[in-house]
Amino acid sequence: MSTLALAGGPIDYVWAAPPAAGRPTLVFLHEGLGSISLWRDFPAAVGRATGCGVLVYSRYGYGNSAPCPLPRPLDYMHVEAREVLPELLDRLAIGPHVLVGHSDGASIALIHAGSGPRPDLIGVAVMAPHVFVEEVATGSIAMARVAWETGDLRDRLARHHADVDTAFRGWNDAWLDPRFRAWNIEEFLPHITVPVLALQGEGDEYGTAAQVETVARVTGGDLVLLPDCGHSPHRDQPQATLTALSSFINQLPARLPA
Repeated sequence: MSTLALAGGPIDYVWAAPPAAGRPTLVFLHEGLGSISLWRDFPAAVGRATGCGVLVYSRYGYGNSAPCPLPRPLDYMHVEAREVLPELLDRLAIGPHVLVGHSDGASIALIHAGSGPRPDLIGVAVMAPHVFVEEVATGSIAMARVAWETGDLRDRLARHHADVDTAFRGWNDAWLDPRFRAWNIEEFLPHITVPVLALQGEGDEYGTAAQVETVARVTGGDLVLLPDCGHSPHRDQPQATLTALSSFINQLPARLPA
């Protein structure tokens, strides 16, 4: 584990697979309650399958990275995509790269890719992205608050976050703010010019297939819907997800325009 001092404080990161000559770096962006450790061994598996270097980091307020002030602004994903991620890529001198995002991290990847990213972004793979707010999402997030307040969710998350209360409240309070119902990132999709893979479980408890269908339709990207799979494809269907991601990543050079 390494630490990088950014403008907002120290960020923890790890190379799940070392940088590889002639191959892009895969930059993994975690979910709304995620961290480096919650990815478990999946990023390393993708690195082995693709021969790519794999960078994984915990955003502010997660894992052992610097805390963030609460309440989070309702545009916290926009801030991450347009300010923190570019700073991280610059400071680590990341060259050709692919963003691999899950849930909130997938939304951050889409915002970044549609906001005039560096020319060395060569692809975006998103798992269970949010591009607009659905009732199924806010309902499940409300249930998560109940599990936090009455169940063992806090104890389970505390193993992965130095400040577990900030990690949970920053995500949960923002999503359940009534003003967040208007949150929408569809405006960024037409501006994404790199290949896109949009992947989601058919049983996703945080969003319907309309999320990935919108991403694929507007960007012209590939669409994968996984049966017997919920909100976390890399945990619910790891082999199918690994196959889809590695196939997409391994064909990227051939798909880039001349």
